[in-house]
Amino acid sequence: MRSRSALLIFAMVAGLLGPLPSVAQGGGASERPPVALVLSGGGARGFAHVGVLKALEAAQVPVDMIVGTSMGAIIGGLYASGMRADELEREIVAVDWGDLFNSREPRQLLSQRRKEQDFELSPVLQLGFRDGEFRLPTGAISSRSLEMLLRRYTLATRHLDSFNQLPTPFRAVATDMETGRAVVMDRGDLAAALRASMSVPGVFSPLSINDRILGDGGLVNNLPVDVARAMGAEVIIAVNIGTPLAGRDTLDTVLGVTAQMVNILTEQNVQASIATLTPNDLLLAPPLGKLTSSDFDQALELVKIGNAYAATVSAALTRFSVDGPRYASWTQARSAQALANAERVGRIGAIRFEGVSEERAERLTSALDTAPGQRVDVPRLEADLRKLSVTGDYERIDYTLSRRADNGTEDLTIQLRENTWGPNYLRVGLDLRTDFQGEGAFNLRISHNRHWLNESGAEWRNRVQLGETVGLFSEIYQPLGRNGERFVSAHVNGTVNKVELFNDAGEALALVQRQGLTVGADVGWPIGLRGTIGEARLGVVASTRRATPELLSAAIPAGVSTVRWTERGLRAAVMADQLDFANFPSRGYRAQADLTLGRRDVGGGDTTDFTRLDSSFTAVKSWGVHTVNLGGRLAYTNQIPLAAIDEYSLGGFQNLSGYRTAQVAGNYLLFGRLTYYQRLAYSVGVARALFVGGSLEAGNAWTDRSDITLRELRGAGSLFVGADTGIGPLYLSLVSAPRGYTGLYLFLGRP
Repeated sequence: MRSRSALLIFAMVAGLLGPLPSVAQGGGASERPPVALVLSGGGARGFAHVGVLKALEAAQVPVDMIVGTSMGAIIGGLYASGMRADELEREIVAVDWGDLFNSREPRQLLSQRRKEQDFELSPVLQLGFRDGEFRLPTGAISSRSLEMLLRRYTLATRHLDSFNQLPTPFRAVATDMETGRAVVMDRGDLAAALRASMSVPGVFSPLSINDRILGDGGLVNNLPVDVARAMGAEVIIAVNIGTPLAGRDTLDTVLGVTAQMVNILTEQNVQASIATLTPNDLLLAPPLGKLTSSDFDQALELVKIGNAYAATVSAALTRFSVDGPRYASWTQARSAQALANAERVGRIGAIRFEGVSEERAERLTSALDTAPGQRVDVPRLEADLRKLSVTGDYERIDYTLSRRADNGTEDLTIQLRENTWGPNYLRVGLDLRTDFQGEGAFNLRISHNRHWLNESGAEWRNRVQLGETVGLFSEIYQPLGRNGERFVSAHVNGTVNKVELFNDAGEALALVQRQGLTVGADVGWPIGLRGTIGEARLGVVASTRRATPELLSAAIPAGVSTVRWTERGLRAAVMADQLDFANFPSRGYRAQADLTLGRRDVGGGDTTDFTRLDSSFTAVKSWGVHTVNLGGRLAYTNQIPLAAIDEYSLGGFQNLSGYRTAQVAGNYLLFGRLTYYQRLAYSVGVARALFVGGSLEAGNAWTDRSDITLRELRGAGSLFVGADTGIGPLYLSLVSAPRGYTGLYLFLGRP
């Protein structure tokens, strides 16, 4: 406690006396002119700034002020707020930058409804519909996680009137996107200032601050030497890590030309800033080679390069260094000021929402774990923000804390901005398959989700399918209870498809067109917080179906005609999904079971009881790049009418590979699959990852219960190369089955 009190006393004395007197150069007696550190933007290349800061600390170089743009603003702002270089290195290396810029939270945190969308279709295109027009999402990458990260690191600075009150005075540079002028931010919300400075066009959405739309500062002043001069700096240490202009070979695409245009604008203003440097200043330009602004996974390497380069110019840094006691005084003053700022964290007072209606705000407040009277708990607060983000309804989620003068509590304001391309969301997807022997299929799917039909969170979900199967699905979903503890649902599903019937030898017997219409209503309960584990349903269901023969072989008796039947009954369903990815998962599980009991009326007045059960599971575990995926299915029904038999069928890729689709069918179905795949080190722009693997499969379907025997299980297998692409999982596979065929299979979609 004594050392902590001494630091606080030192901070107060430093505040009374103002900045420390200019520190003697090289430890001598003469006064040292004010030194500014100027850090340029450059995306991931900006991690090299941390290495330079480490070298400055090793050389005992104190800086009197820091100015930064884009990533230079983030690194410089965090250092100015009191973090040491080794702390910065530790934090940035620990961050999973791939997940940080992900537009969606980890899949396990999504509600079951959102997870199911991953299995409805493989999205080729996502867009929204609002005010009579189609709209694309703004910004290519989500900045939500970055904003929370910056908010966490700068929480202790939130009450400062000016950035001059930081342990090291600081300025961030952004661009006014309406006027094209540079904006120098010297006060206000530090986290927002850092985020605004790094609003890279086409990557992060611009940020609105004080009624101005702010974009990346690199567009107008990527190496803001002039800002440091205006602060009173007489000596500049400038660090330029900007991306150099690309070569001719990159200028054959729209993306390449656009990136080059931004680089040209940036490089022109950087050269103008460099031209203002004098012999008293120092320009550092770490040799980052081919490392690009998007190489966030190379954070540690970039820090090392920056540090190694700065160490090679240690002789040049000597003229900025001071003796040990003076450098210790400088670092102690920074630490004391940072500690004094951190002491101001208090308890939560009122909780408010901005950007949504009062009714919705009340509903959202009740779902938070953060409550008035609690001490400010950043992890809990961030978890609450993730609850809001997993809905997918908000393009920006942020928070601020403001101290009340009357009682010292912290009023929490959660700032929400609804998606400008919502609340109608559309996805267009496709799937296709071919065995290169004339058998194949293609389907185009379009889904529409309308969120927030009312302020209690009702949704309307629709799906249209064209191709091998023509289908229409629609569901109204209404949460009930203050926190959505239960829900009701009404749904309708219509399909038209053609079914091939086969004999035991695999010969096609008939081609039948089947039509079906099902309506139902459920009451349900989310499993886990907000349904993050799954959901359970109880309901009623009714359906009508018709099967019409179109082509018949000579083996089919004459006189076969259209068959019609209806069903009505009670339905119970449960689903649990904790897979980390819908395609090529690396860990987790997914299980579902659907049971229906009721009455069936077949044309001719034949009425019977029926039972239908369909269940499946998937369990996945990984060891490094190696993944094992175990899956299975168990299904049963009694007395399926003619041509409905394909409801419980096997055949097709990884569903008894080497058999034709629906070739193996019956009233009782048993299937198991063991799949191994390994993630490849290669990466391509259109895919999350590339995989190579294979599967072993066994299963069969039987007409009567008395026919079931494990000795008649059919074996199959596959070897494949796969890619998790932006339009869904893509497989090129060699499939084989002893009682089927051996050949190539191309599959786009989900097995």
